[in-house]
Amino acid sequence: MKRNPEDRTRFIGGLLILLTGCWVLHSFFPLLAWVVILVITTWPIYQLMLTHSKEQHGKMTWSAVILTLLITTIIVAPMGYGLSRLTDDAQAFGQMLNQMQNIGIPPPSWLDTLPVIGHTLKESWFNALGSPEAAKTSLHGLGTSNVLGQTKNFAGQLLNHILTFLFVMLVLPFVYQHGESLSRQILATCNKLFGANTGSRYACHAAAALRATVNGMLLIGIAKGLLLGVGYAAAGLSHPALLGALTGMFALIPFAAKLIFGGCSLVLAAQGNIGEAVGLFSYGMVLTLITDNYVRPVLIGSAVKLPFIWTLLGIFGGMEAFGLLGLFLGPTILAVLMSIWRDWLKEMEKP
Repeated sequence: MKRNPEDRTRFIGGLLILLTGCWVLHSFFPLLAWVVILVITTWPIYQLMLTHSKEQHGKMTWSAVILTLLITTIIVAPMGYGLSRLTDDAQAFGQMLNQMQNIGIPPPSWLDTLPVIGHTLKESWFNALGSPEAAKTSLHGLGTSNVLGQTKNFAGQLLNHILTFLFVMLVLPFVYQHGESLSRQILATCNKLFGANTGSRYACHAAAALRATVNGMLLIGIAKGLLLGVGYAAAGLSHPALLGALTGMFALIPFAAKLIFGGCSLVLAAQGNIGEAVGLFSYGMVLTLITDNYVRPVLIGSAVKLPFIWTLLGIFGGMEAFGLLGLFLGPTILAVLMSIWRDWLKEMEKP
């Protein structure tokens, strides 16, 4: 069927307006994606709060404001505390380095107990770190200015992420307010594109994949924080509960928890507790490999019937393509693609 010139002109005009709008908003797409992820994962909680408060959709409700403030507090408060602790620890570490460079680092006494190689290792240690001159040469790259500079750079990036997150929190209540009407429009669009009921099923699979990813992250973070908190206590570190909580926060990102237990291992090694340092680092690495490579994909894949290997590829492939946002988008895209593939196979099997 041929289109008349008016329809063609209307289509081209609409396409140009759409492309112009995308160009205007292209820098905000990642932020809007975070808003969508937060709304989808917390929507059941919002619905429950609306039911108890007897508020209605389409209006700015106290439930939307309270839930937004709760999410902000849960995420920003630990990040702010971790930022302040990081700055303090960096200053203390810089002072310790200055002291080491001024007086040198004597070799630990346990090197004498090592058979055969103990004397050689002790001589090598003394030549590299034993005297002030050797310590200044070996630790030149770890000077106070370098440590503080790297810390300030990291703190600036973290502060930028916090400000971005606060912008997301500003938009979040308005999306809660119009969430029901937006969901109806999205489902109608999906049905128009993929067919009645089929489009709705794909949208539900995408939402289920997002919720499964977030739930898997939270469960992994809590479990890793508790287990490594026990490891910190066993290694003799002070404040193991606080370190476990920080590890749980960093564990939301695959392989990021090693920054915490790796730093703790370095502190133990600097104190001369080599056995505890090696044990804690080995324990943390084994725990990280198991949870991030096996447990997390199983938790996500079982919720959306996505095979293990495709879930694993979705997590790491998504992070490579989209950064941290890809941690959620990767499994979601593959879950929808798997649904389309299964429907295609069913159509092929029909006579």
